Amino acid sequence: MWTLLLMGAVLAGAVAQMDEDYVSLWRDLESNRRPPADREFVFARVRFRDNRSGFGAFGGFGGFGGKPGWAHDYPNAEQHILQVASEATGINLRKDSYVIVDLESEEVFKYPFLYFSEVGTMNLTDREIANLREHFNRGGFAMVDDFEGARALDWFQGQMRRVFPDREFVEMTLEHPVFHTFYEIPTLDVTPAYGVNSPPKFYGYFDERGRLLMILNHNNDIGDFWEWIDQPRFPLQPSTEALRFGVNYFLYSLTH
Repeated sequence: MWTLLLMGAVLAGAVAQMDEDYVSLWRDLESNRRPPADREFVFARVRFRDNRSGFGAFGGFGGFGGKPGWAHDYPNAEQHILQVASEATGINLRKDSYVIVDLESEEVFKYPFLYFSEVGTMNLTDREIANLREHFNRGGFAMVDDFEGARALDWFQGQMRRVFPDREFVEMTLEHPVFHTFYEIPTLDVTPAYGVNSPPKFYGYFDERGRLLMILNHNNDIGDFWEWIDQPRFPLQPSTEALRFGVNYFLYSLTH
């Protein structure tokens, strides 16, 4: 009896948070929310077109919690990982140092760190292709999260061949500096946020000089760990490890 009541309370709390997050998303989009102007780092979540319903499923209420895939875990994932980075590092940022940016807008060039969620249905336009190519050529860095399976990986690889036709995803090894930039990551054999058919893998997307342009968290959802870090939804160890990956990605984007 008490177990059922507890489960009901946890579920009700999760639903309430999803409703609040949904309102936050649409309020921030409507107001064109801006990040603080006096901070050196901004977490830029990218809105892009996909092959389901135009602008990131904006034609309907697709996606978990009524949000389109590109917006999954918003804004709690941003706020929690930025709070940790603020407390643990010397980066000049705050927990509200985040923004939503359209990939087709030139505003994307203001933000060296881009975050993509659910790219398995991404359907890039010519303008988005040109902007992403220019972003990388200017020294930008991107993190790709929350997608799983060979089909999604192949689809996204096809999209990225339209950006740079001669570049392929490369499976990362633990020796790469991105895993040692701030925290020492001990292993890439990590626990995913939810059940997947294959183990999580980390893939890199490099330029001709070997610079890492983009890291892909395949068969995983690091942002989900960030979102729920303040609630007992996931075990502590993989949750804290996801935070360490995020902080390392931030530092890498600022120093390389």
